Amino acid sequence: MARLSTQQRQNSILDLLSQQGEVFVDALSKQFKTSEVTIRKDLRLLESESKLLRKFGGAVQLGFEMKVDKISIGKKSIAAKAAELIREGDRIALDSGSTVLAILPFIINRKDLVVMTNSLTVANLLLASEHPPQLLFTGGTWDQQSQAFQGKMAEKMLASYDFDIAFIGAAGLDPTRGTTTFNELTNLSNTMAQNSSRVVVMAEANKLSRKIPNIELPWSSVSTLITDDSIDTNSLNSIIDRGVNVVRAKAGGI
Repeated sequence: MARLSTQQRQNSILDLLSQQGEVFVDALSKQFKTSEVTIRKDLRLLESESKLLRKFGGAVQLGFEMKVDKISIGKKSIAAKAAELIREGDRIALDSGSTVLAILPFIINRKDLVVMTNSLTVANLLLASEHPPQLLFTGGTWDQQSQAFQGKMAEKMLASYDFDIAFIGAAGLDPTRGTTTFNELTNLSNTMAQNSSRVVVMAEANKLSRKIPNIELPWSSVSTLITDDSIDTNSLNSIIDRGVNVVRAKAGGI
């Protein structure tokens, strides 16, 4: 790709946001052959112009969190596989990731379920249903980085319940260590995992290419990884060798 002007690069970033709903600094840096520092400056400027919302490691479209229909086909395919694991009357914990958000159409009218979440978006979408699951909300301290509630109060609320299954997203995947995150506030995911009989991580296989320093959940805490069939054989075998059941959805859709 020929080097673009600053304006052309920023317009291209907005085009990608329109197509994907979210973008990541590391991927943009490689695509536009420029430094991550430069990309972060672009995102800060675009946010100041109210054209996007920055998050740890990238940015999302304004209002993206309310638009389930804009979630990628791959994430919807993963969510469909995840929904197959839900049993009648299950008590479910949901985190705030966009891949986890894709499971909502499968449970929004399941009034037999109990759902706890730290995501205001998830709560609002579930309550918009005529027959929503019984909803429990963590409360806590609003965290701009994760766009969800975090902190001791949220952890205490989660720890007061036992769940049949927790659905947790990931910013990155490490084939030997576990799920990774840009956000250093990882206690809530660990609390979800500790209080759930089954822990299901939902993440596209391209998350394996993302080098992120913070471990969120070690593989020893994960029951099942639902990813797509583009996962490479070495990574697949490494994760399976650590006792994780790996389910592969079709990368191009259901």
